[in-house]
Amino acid sequence: MPIDYLSLVHIITGTLALAGGVLALVAPKGRHWHRQGGRIFFWAMLVSAMSGSLLGLLEPERLLITALAGVLTLYLLLSSRRAARNRSGRFERMDGALFAAVVVLILLLAGLGGFALQQADGRLLGFAGEDYFMLAVMAGLGGCADVTLVFRKQMSDRHRIARHLWRMGLAFFIAVGSAFTGPGVGVFPEALRSSGLLAAPEGITALVILFWLVRTVFNRPRPVPGDGS
Repeated sequence: MPIDYLSLVHIITGTLALAGGVLALVAPKGRHWHRQGGRIFFWAMLVSAMSGSLLGLLEPERLLITALAGVLTLYLLLSSRRAARNRSGRFERMDGALFAAVVVLILLLAGLGGFALQQADGRLLGFAGEDYFMLAVMAGLGGCADVTLVFRKQMSDRHRIARHLWRMGLAFFIAVGSAFTGPGVGVFPEALRSSGLLAAPEGITALVILFWLVRTVFNRPRPVPGDGS
């Protein structure tokens, strides 16, 4: 069945993306291993996000939120890559298209979250309204940053590098959450699932991303990594 093949592709590329993301996140930025890890993460995560979105569209009654998370991840990946490759830092049509896409996504997620909260159990298609709102907040972070770019028209190198870093980092955070506390949690033993330890990778990931972001913003900017293309 197509769904079975899509699920296999989603799992394999998602696992590969996690490995590449770990390498890119811990390696010195702009160096060889960071670039190699970034390439692996970007392309594997791109395929994983697309396959996840297709799975969600094929089975919306069970995986709608997976489709929405996939679309958000695609936005983060493409806008992060755009920031890394756009050396001029100018706002162009591609940036406008990505901004329009994320605005639509924010409105959709907020609407679904609000609809879920109106239900007796506060859930929609198996997920709580808060889950939809959490994705809406993540998308909103990107949208707010895009608004800044719309008005500024051009980014400094430091701003551009930081934009690349936090967007790629947030995409990786979504992948980690999907693997350890989201749909992938079923592969772990019940004892481990109930221990709360599976939430640790998300916390560690957030701290590492924050570390590199602060270092990028407050230190002299380095050359932008090869962005993983």
